[in-house]
Amino acid sequence: MSVSRKMDTIEYRAVIRFFVREGLTSNEIHSTFINVYGDSSPSFSTIKKWAAEFKRGRTSLEDDPREGRPKSATTPEIIEQVHDMLLDDRRMKVHEIAETIGISKERVGYILHEELDMKKLCARWVPRLLTADQKRIRMKVSEQCWERFNRNKTDFVHRFIIMDETWIHHHTQESK
Repeated sequence: MSVSRKMDTIEYRAVIRFFVREGLTSNEIHSTFINVYGDSSPSFSTIKKWAAEFKRGRTSLEDDPREGRPKSATTPEIIEQVHDMLLDDRRMKVHEIAETIGISKERVGYILHEELDMKKLCARWVPRLLTADQKRIRMKVSEQCWERFNRNKTDFVHRFIIMDETWIHHHTQESK
C-alpha cells in the first residue's frame, strides 16, 4: 500500500511517537515507513533521532526554538535603516550596507530593489519612481537651467553638453 501525497514533518513525527509508544525499535519504524511511504519516508537517521527524543520523554512534535539570526532580515526596522543610510550617502555599496547592519548582501539587494524600489544609477541609489514633489523639483531645476541658457548662451555652451534634446549639466557636487 502506498500513499500518493507526501506527509508533513509533524505528521511523520506523530507516527514515530506512536510507534515508540507501541515499543517498536528505530529499525522497525524505518522498515514500516519504507513499506508504506516508499521514497517519501524520512531517513533512518531522522527516525532514530526522533525515536530517541520520544523515548526520553519528549511530547512536542514541533522543532525547538533556535538562537541566532531571525528567519527574515526584511523587517520594517531594517528596511528603515537601509533607507536612512542611503539618504545620508547615495554612493554606498551593497557590501558596506550589509556589513554595517549585519545582514547578507542578498538581503540588502532584495531590500533595495523590491522593498525600496531603487536601482543603481551612475554610482548612486535612486528611486525608480519619483514622487510628485521630486518630479516638481526636477521640473523647476530644468526650467531654471533652460532660462539661464537662453539668457546667456555663450557662457553656458561650455557648461552644458547637448545631445538629442537631453541636457546634461557638467558639474558634480559630490566627490567619489
